[in-house]
Amino acid sequence: MGSTASLPRKSVARAPAAAAKKEQQYASLSELVYRKMREAIQQGALRPGQRIMEIEVAEWLKVSRTPVREALRRLEGDGMLALEPRTGLVVASLSRRAMLELYVMREVLEGTAARLCARHASDLEVMELEELVKREERLQGNFEELVRHNRLFHEAVHRGAHNRYLEKSLSAVNDSMWLLGKSQMLLPHRAQAALAEHGELLAAIRKHDPDAAEEAARRHVRSAQKERLKQLFPETRD
Repeated sequence: MGSTASLPRKSVARAPAAAAKKEQQYASLSELVYRKMREAIQQGALRPGQRIMEIEVAEWLKVSRTPVREALRRLEGDGMLALEPRTGLVVASLSRRAMLELYVMREVLEGTAARLCARHASDLEVMELEELVKREERLQGNFEELVRHNRLFHEAVHRGAHNRYLEKSLSAVNDSMWLLGKSQMLLPHRAQAALAEHGELLAAIRKHDPDAAEEAARRHVRSAQKERLKQLFPETRD
C-alpha cells in the first residue's frame, strides 16, 4: 500500500507558533525601548537636538536593532524625535513660535478639562484633588517629587472631565511639553506659584463652577508660559 509524504504535525504547528512567539517578543522589546526612550527625554537625559543612533540605543538597552527601529519610528510619529537632513534622527526641539502654538493648545485643552471637571467630577474625584493639593503643599522643597506630583494633579483633573478624547488630546500635548526641557516645578518660585494656582482651580471645581474652573486653568497655563518664555527666550518679549 502506497504512502504519501506529509509534514509532521508537530512541525506544522510549531512553525507558526514559533513565529508568533518571536513577533510577540519583538513587540514586547519594542515597547520597552519606547518607554525607556520616552523616560530619558522626559527626564532630560536626552536633550533637544541630540542625535539618536539606532545601534547606540540597541547597545544601551542590550536588545537587537529590530525592536529599536520600531520604537524610534513610534517616537518620531509622536513628534518626540525628528529626522533632520544630513544629521539623521534627533530629539525634537521647539522654536519660539512652536512653543507659543503649543501653549495655545494647552490653554484651550486644560481650560476645557477644568470646565468639564467642574461639571462632572464626583465627590470622590473632588476628594482626590483635595488630597493631591494637600500633599503638594507638604512636598514643597522636594522638587523632583513635585514634578511627578504635578502630573498626577493634572491627570486627576483630566479624568474628572469624563471625556476620553479630551484625555487623549491632552496626553499628546503633554508629551510635546517635555521637548521644552526640564519641568518648571524644579524652580522654587514656580513650584510655590503652581501650588496657589492649583488651589484656585480646586476651589472652583469644588463649587462646581465651570466658568471659574476654566479661567483658573487658563490662568495657570498662561503663568507657566510666561515663565517658560523667560527661561528659554530671555532676549525676546511676547
